[in-house]
Amino acid sequence: MTDGSASISPKPLRSAKRRLMFVLIAGALAIIGATIAGYYFAVRPVTLRIAVGPANSDDLKVVQALAQAFNNQQHTQVKLRPVQTDGASASAQTLADGKADLAIIRGDLDVPKNAQAVAVLRKNVVVMWVPPAAKGKGRKAAKITKIAQLAGRKIGVVGRTPANVNLLKLILTQYGVDPMKVEIVQFPANEAVEAIKNLKADAYLAVGPANSKLTIDAITASAKDGGEPTFLPIDASEAIAQNHPAYEAAEIPAGSLGSADRPDDEVKTISFSHHIVARKGLSDATVAAFTRQLFAIRQSLKNDFPLAAKIETPDTDKDATIPVHPGAAAFVDGEEKTFLDRYSDYIWWSLMAFSAMGSAGAWFAGYLKQDERNTNTSQRERLLEMLKTARQSDSTDELDQLQAEADDILRHTLDCFEHGAIEEGTLTAFNIALEQFHNAVADRKALLLSMPQNLQRTASQFRAAGTA
Repeated sequence: MTDGSASISPKPLRSAKRRLMFVLIAGALAIIGATIAGYYFAVRPVTLRIAVGPANSDDLKVVQALAQAFNNQQHTQVKLRPVQTDGASASAQTLADGKADLAIIRGDLDVPKNAQAVAVLRKNVVVMWVPPAAKGKGRKAAKITKIAQLAGRKIGVVGRTPANVNLLKLILTQYGVDPMKVEIVQFPANEAVEAIKNLKADAYLAVGPANSKLTIDAITASAKDGGEPTFLPIDASEAIAQNHPAYEAAEIPAGSLGSADRPDDEVKTISFSHHIVARKGLSDATVAAFTRQLFAIRQSLKNDFPLAAKIETPDTDKDATIPVHPGAAAFVDGEEKTFLDRYSDYIWWSLMAFSAMGSAGAWFAGYLKQDERNTNTSQRERLLEMLKTARQSDSTDELDQLQAEADDILRHTLDCFEHGAIEEGTLTAFNIALEQFHNAVADRKALLLSMPQNLQRTASQFRAAGTA
């Protein structure tokens, strides 16, 4: 009899196949999930904090209107959340401290190092004027027609911000007037009309847009007994702009300050801008989306907020006073990247990952099939040995054991064929060998059953002695 040590048991490869399938499916789902998650995070609205102030200012009102319009838009990419501050200086500091993503700042103040221009919110002009002399009074003071004549005078400044006082001092210094010899009085912008009526100042200074209602109301409040104020030209505007790049030479058009003859002719002055700036590290795509939405929506706000229509694109020149943010520059220059432009590399690498995973899976599957093919070859050789053993066997029990082993080999062979490890030609050759084995077993059993028991024992002993 043959012992069972010579038999080759089929390997349990079905579980390995199943694990491979699960790994491939899990990997594919992970990549698909990552792609979907990446797309979601790429297109979901981003909420930007924008620092602006002071309270009740036109800047704050415009930003609040922009925030409401942004947040009410469908499929918006950017939403705004105003962060109220005490003024432009505080807004700049808030941005510098990283507590805001955007800020409204004055171009003539210190610009944070991490600030980059996104848009020009508005341009401001400096208006200086002398109220008309009151009628019916005693000896008239000398009429003031030039800035150089302000030495020793009292000047009222509209607005509480120190920046306006510093601007006045800069102008006085340009004309040789010592700021220490001038009395400067400040009052809140929202109290300008009442303060000017009660303030006996020799001249006034206001800063704001060319058609600012605040400036016009302040000028009107200073007019007395039907007289018209005298506007002081800043003839040295070009020199100031040359020495201080934050300022530009400008003109106040005739009839632009509340009436057709106010002023009665163009008046030279200086101007500067209020900027919308962004943090340097803010995503280019986010800033480009904000800039696009800003300029798309400004016209719809101009009826309620005329200042919104004055929003302009930033200076994209390399020597600009405030460097432009790359995202805003891309929008202005028409080079804004599309979704595919921004994420084509990620999409490409995702496809490469799919391909690599498929190749790895194919290699692993081929590796498993190679093991199956090698096992099947060994089993085919074992079947041929079993065929030889069956033809010489003297025991029906041994033949039954060989038959059971052949059944196991058949089962494994069919599994190999189902998994694609062997081809149809190999299966056909195996069937021929298996048929020969079954015939040999059947013939040998028939022979053994026809022999008397004593002859079977003699034959077994003779064969045992020959192998000894």
